[in-house]
Amino acid sequence: MSTWKTPKLKQLAKALLSLQTEDEMLAFLRDVATLEELGELSNRWDIVLQLKNRKNYRDIAVNTGMSTTTITRIAHWLNHGEGGYRTALKRVKK
Repeated sequence: MSTWKTPKLKQLAKALLSLQTEDEMLAFLRDVATLEELGELSNRWDIVLQLKNRKNYRDIAVNTGMSTTTITRIAHWLNHGEGGYRTALKRVKK
C-alpha cells in the first residue's frame, strides 16, 4: 500500500462512492470543501479537459488563470499518474 492511501482518505473515497446523483455529489462537495477549494478542483479538472483537447499550456493558463507550472504538473499526472484522470475521462465521455 502506498503511504498516501491513508485510512482517512479511504473513508473519504467510500463516502464519495456512496453518492448516487450529481445533486448529492454537489451537496457533499459544498459541505466538505470551501468555495476556494472547489474552485481549485474545478480548475484542475478543466485543465485536464483542455489538455485532452490538445490546447497549449499558455492558452490554458489564460483560460483558467492557473500557472503553467500547475498545468505542467497536472499534465504529468494525467500522463504518468495513478490513472485516475484517464479513468474519469473515459467514463465521463460515455
